[in-house]
Amino acid sequence: MGNVYRPAEDTLLLLRHAEERVEGSVLEVGTGSGVIAVAMALKSSVSRVVATDIDPAAIEAAAIRAREAGVAERIEFKVCDLFEGVEGRFDWILFNPPYLPSEGPTDEPSWSGGNEGYETTLRFLEEVAGHLKEGGRILLISSSQTGLRRDEVERIFSFEVLEELPLFYERLYCLLFSPLSPSGSPGRSRR
Repeated sequence: MGNVYRPAEDTLLLLRHAEERVEGSVLEVGTGSGVIAVAMALKSSVSRVVATDIDPAAIEAAAIRAREAGVAERIEFKVCDLFEGVEGRFDWILFNPPYLPSEGPTDEPSWSGGNEGYETTLRFLEEVAGHLKEGGRILLISSSQTGLRRDEVERIFSFEVLEELPLFYERLYCLLFSPLSPSGSPGRSRR
């Protein structure tokens, strides 16, 4: 799998909450090795899974994992940057973004989220609403090293921290986002 992002604590954190909550149609942005997309395709309460990644090698690795799990026909794979070329709206959108600050020219897209670490996440949040069904929700991983400011997010979303996972060098958070309606309140609730 070369430089394809391998499942780690952040993947397992997102997976735990996705397995508990997600149903209906699912878009996983940045699928990496496909662990979460495959787990969602195995759920009987999930009707559709689309998995994207900017790295063609990641999509290839995810497709292999899906074939091995017997769910390849239940997942649509796309090589794209965030939502580029993604059609339709989803009940759930899942994203374990690259969230660490840049270290320079040796950065790998699988972990570097931009100069401050939050640029990819912020771009995702600015584009995601057009891909959610009414009442749709987002599960997203963030890190204490990301630097994403609450005020940047709260202008378009309400959110809650579902779990905080302390690690030696950072804290990981699984966040549940609900888009704000035009009135400024969260959209209709979904578990």
